[in-house]
Amino acid sequence: VQLQASGGGLVQAGGSLRLSCTASGRTFSSYTIAWFRQAPGKEREFVAAVLPSGGSTDYANSVKGRFTISRDNAKNTAYLQMNSLKPEDTAVYYCAAQRWVGRLFYAKTNYDYWGQGTQVTVSS
Repeated sequence: VQLQASGGGLVQAGGSLRLSCTASGRTFSSYTIAWFRQAPGKEREFVAAVLPSGGSTDYANSVKGRFTISRDNAKNTAYLQMNSLKPEDTAVYYCAAQRWVGRLFYAKTNYDYWGQGTQVTVSS
């Protein structure tokens, strides 16, 4: 599966952005989709994930209550709605996919497919 991330940009603190992750292929609904982010000089970290059916999600503590992940399997697209953005949310955001194997993984090494990344910059 090939992934294309989009929707990043520059926003003031307290603002919102919605990222999209569009996949090619006919098996999108078989994959867990996750968002990771990487700030300059830092490791790539887990942000959020949605299971193949879209019924279950999980979030990093740092974004709980502010970010919402969702997916539309008919459109082969996953979304990350980001509200109440903070300067510390500034990073390159990547979407990733892992074929569902019965559990959710949080480590980037468990994800086989990656989008190219989209820059999110939050100004104070």
